[in-house]
Amino acid sequence: METNEDMSRSYGTKRVLVTGGAGFLGSHLCERLLADGREVICVDNFFTGTKENIAHLLPNPRFELLRHDVTFPLFVEVDEIYNLACPASPVHYQFDPVQTTKTSVHGAINMLGLAKRLRCKILQASTSEVYGDPEVHPQPESYWGRVNPIGPRSCYDEGKRCAETLFFDYLRQHKLRIKVARIFNTYGPRMHPSDGRVVSNFIVQALSGKPITVYGEGRQTRSFCYVDDLIDGLVRLMNSGDDVTGPINIGNPGEFTIKELAEKVIAMTGTGSKLMFEGLPPDDPKQRRPDITLAKQALGWSPAIPLDDGLKRTIAYFREQLA
Repeated sequence: METNEDMSRSYGTKRVLVTGGAGFLGSHLCERLLADGREVICVDNFFTGTKENIAHLLPNPRFELLRHDVTFPLFVEVDEIYNLACPASPVHYQFDPVQTTKTSVHGAINMLGLAKRLRCKILQASTSEVYGDPEVHPQPESYWGRVNPIGPRSCYDEGKRCAETLFFDYLRQHKLRIKVARIFNTYGPRMHPSDGRVVSNFIVQALSGKPITVYGEGRQTRSFCYVDDLIDGLVRLMNSGDDVTGPINIGNPGEFTIKELAEKVIAMTGTGSKLMFEGLPPDDPKQRRPDITLAKQALGWSPAIPLDDGLKRTIAYFREQLA
């Protein structure tokens, strides 16, 4: 029996659904898919996404915007689904933790149900948070993680872990063609200025002439992937063969302490902001760095944009926004 994807090859352009398409990552993904000649249906409930992120795409006849919450079923005809819908920063996902869990779990169920009906490929944007505060460093996909199931971050961490479970159960039970990407810290233009993530926090504080807030002593480490590299990894994963299901880590293995990042932002903005140290939030991971061996082998992917280059572009974006 012919699938939607087979029909799209026969009749023209492939149609792609992007949930969370007006968010930081989603808007960049929509942009990339349009550049690749796809038709794009962007779905967002605008809890954290904004119309400003995709305003420049609205005149494109191959772009369609739907206001919709993925915790409710959606009926559209598409050839591929990228499921990115979920608040991704602690400030936003802890604002309504029950809704965050619903978005991850009910959203996954609804999108998997749609993919099952259409017999199309579906990609889940999972997260490095499934590893929790890891005992293994760097983190390979084979590591099962160390997550607090009842802490203030659990709505996001466990919601994403449950979504991964659902994806692999749909693979085993319904032979669905799935892709699971574990996304590590990503930064770049269109980050929300008040999302509480470390790169946007530091840049906005520095450009506003405020002290930079560093939690703990700033010795905890993170790895920072520029958004263009990340989107390229997602597209490569979606375009890979059906035998490549993931989960696959997508992130930059370059590792920096939070204090190093703060000092770099101060130097690159030229603002002379001081560091202000505060207590560590609960369950804050001490180390985070992806092992991307599998991404290199299965997708031929590795990040190309160094932190200094990516920060320069991101600082320029926020400088313009704040002006």
